[in-house]
Amino acid sequence: MSTNNVEPEVAIKPSRWQEFWVKEDWWAVWLGLGIVILAYAFYLTGSSISWIAVSPSKWSTLSELVKQFSKNGIRYVALFVAFLVLFTIVVSFTGQKPKAFVQSFIFLFILSTIIYTAGNWEQASRYNLEPPLLALVLGLIISNVIGLPRWLDAGFRVEFYIKLGIILLGATLPFTLIIWAGPVAILQASIVSLVTFFTIFFTARKLGLDHRLAAVLGAGGAVCGVSASIAVAGAVRAKREYPPIAISLVVFWAIIFIFALPLISRVLHLPTGVAGAWIGTSEFADAAGLAAAQSYGGYAGAHLGISGTPEQALASYTLIKVIGRDVWIGIWSFALAFISVTVWERSETNSKVQVGQIWWRFPKFVIGFLIASVLTTLIVHGNTLADYNKLVKPSLIAPITSLRTWAFTFSFLSIGLTTRFRELANAGIKPFIAFTAGVIVNIILGYILSVIVFGHYWSSLITH
Repeated sequence: MSTNNVEPEVAIKPSRWQEFWVKEDWWAVWLGLGIVILAYAFYLTGSSISWIAVSPSKWSTLSELVKQFSKNGIRYVALFVAFLVLFTIVVSFTGQKPKAFVQSFIFLFILSTIIYTAGNWEQASRYNLEPPLLALVLGLIISNVIGLPRWLDAGFRVEFYIKLGIILLGATLPFTLIIWAGPVAILQASIVSLVTFFTIFFTARKLGLDHRLAAVLGAGGAVCGVSASIAVAGAVRAKREYPPIAISLVVFWAIIFIFALPLISRVLHLPTGVAGAWIGTSEFADAAGLAAAQSYGGYAGAHLGISGTPEQALASYTLIKVIGRDVWIGIWSFALAFISVTVWERSETNSKVQVGQIWWRFPKFVIGFLIASVLTTLIVHGNTLADYNKLVKPSLIAPITSLRTWAFTFSFLSIGLTTRFRELANAGIKPFIAFTAGVIVNIILGYILSVIVFGHYWSSLITH
């Protein structure tokens, strides 16, 4: 969620074939699907990748915790080395400095392990110490109270970690679920995307802001704050300072909604599937929304009167945000590029619109998510629910879920560690007013669609 990832996306594009190994999006696909295929291969031979996909289990006393880490210490070391090697390869191919990344990732992994462990404390749910929220809060405190050197930002790859996590999430969602709920998710997300974009865009224009800044702000609020702002900025040839303004506003509201949406949903006793859909419709960033959905899912079964399962909150959120809203990145980028060239820049350039921009701006990790989901469907096809819970889930799904949680924790922590509140003040009052107008419309419309119009779909969402 930091602004340090802006320039590579706005810079000159690599060639058609280079795109497959120099873009972070594609590396998330290769790595995510590689993990899924490896897990399937072990599963089909009667084994599992669970040994290296280690994660803290529930604990209540320090002696239990010490015993747990003493027993599994070598597994944590192996997991760390595997992550470090794979991520360093990705960083090298995408033009970053491996040395700075390695030093930063060591810090990130150690802190994530502490957070993951704290989130598995027996009393964690009682005090709302869900790993995503804990990671975000701790990251914000470290970044804004203690302070970190800028070079550490090299390992805080928010977008990459969240894309990898979403692909791994696809492996835990059968494709039949996407086919069943996908049309509803796309319809709901499309309505919100259009209304929110035009609300922000025309408010910004009324306030006298530049067309390009209005477009970047609108895309940030209508689709996915970071990715859409960067993509649209490149499509309309926006000034270099425009994406950071939009991203700063996205960070501000995303952080508020991480806490506010689960709290309001809890007060209203919304089913987890319905709350996940509302969060997916209302949040502006993938990582922040996943943190909120995962946090609310943790309330299920905690004697709080919340119906549904944690998986329903994540599933409905993902269907709305990833399947429904993120696909609009390519659509908005192409549409705004066309308008920019033919209207806004007509006196400045004779460039022609390239149809390939739709593919160029399309979020490739969505492809990885869908492929992972299809593979899971093929593997579990024909299994009864009893066989799924007894055989498939512990050997195949659980290890992938564990690695997914690691990726999400890296992302949530990175958001906090790269968010400096003093920088958010640089956005100015007019962009803030325009974006906030979209926020108000977004959250109200999202509630109406998620709870009233399509509530019966999301409350009955089946995730197995």
